[in-house]
Amino acid sequence: MSKDLYVVAEQRDGEIAKVTLELLGEATKLAADLGEKVVGVLMGDGIKCKAQEMIEAGADKVIVIEDPMLAEYVTEPYTKALTALIKEYDPNIVLFGASSIGRDLAPRVAARIHTGLTADCTHLDIDMEKYFEFLHATSTADTDAIAKKLGMDDKTLKMTRPAFGGNVMATIRCADYRPQMATVRPGVMKLAEAQPGKQGEVEDFKVEFTPEDMNVTIKEVIKETKKAVDITDAKVLVSGGRGIGSADYYKELQKVADLLGGEISSSRANVDAGWIAKDRQVGQTGKTVRPDLYLACGISGAIQHIAGMENSECVISINKNDTAAIFDVSDLGIVGDVKVIIPKLIDALTKYKAAQN
Repeated sequence: MSKDLYVVAEQRDGEIAKVTLELLGEATKLAADLGEKVVGVLMGDGIKCKAQEMIEAGADKVIVIEDPMLAEYVTEPYTKALTALIKEYDPNIVLFGASSIGRDLAPRVAARIHTGLTADCTHLDIDMEKYFEFLHATSTADTDAIAKKLGMDDKTLKMTRPAFGGNVMATIRCADYRPQMATVRPGVMKLAEAQPGKQGEVEDFKVEFTPEDMNVTIKEVIKETKKAVDITDAKVLVSGGRGIGSADYYKELQKVADLLGGEISSSRANVDAGWIAKDRQVGQTGKTVRPDLYLACGISGAIQHIAGMENSECVISINKNDTAAIFDVSDLGIVGDVKVIIPKLIDALTKYKAAQN
């Protein structure tokens, strides 16, 4: 019988990715609703030393697969290793981060073990009452009809993800096949506080590889000299919407971000217009962020955008429209023209920093 909730770790250069730690924290809640354990899966070469970090993040057990062929991520060896592990242990649920690696690995594994996969999830539930609380807060779904169809004792994983360009939120169940599999977007699950000294089991799992399993030849690994910015890690985000008028105005927002020690981000409209790169997009079809400060400049507050930033510690919004939806989720709202207010903010911040020095 399928049991336990598995989280597949993503690691680069021996460091566990933040999304893995987020998933381990969320997995402990889901596992509690099932009365099952959280199992981490750690693949690589010389990586076993990181098992304790996963235990302290929430895993009850970590299964380690080590082999020189897993030193760098290559699709086929990783797919073979994880497929073998799933066939051996028969987990109930398997979660991946919706990163470039997770989006490559998860569908291939799902195809080999003949189960379903829900990609790019933004919310997960087991308990029906908790699921209904989520629905009541975010939708107009008929929960009575859902309860009648599923029953309140349903224990399948309810996997919610945006669909139709983020205009609809769909909840998907995998009732007939195991494991239930999902990729989850980085940043949507709150990072749980680590538990230093937490005890857990570490188990080795051996996979026999052949030269044919390495279907590519790695001649050289070139590390980036400049690390790409991930807006999900930023403590301060200065975000621009269509109200900033043009792509050029991001230069002014960048000045504010630099003064505050933050990064710039964007609504979907500006990404679609080609004003800024996709990796700066906040929202259901972009990234979910939780900065200490989110400064929304000329953003109207479409529900798809709000879903990606509403858990920010402090939201300050600037918009000419005093009925803009963004003000409903703001701690401070400023009604006015971004192009009048931002220069004054830059001037004030510059003077403040000069005075501090």
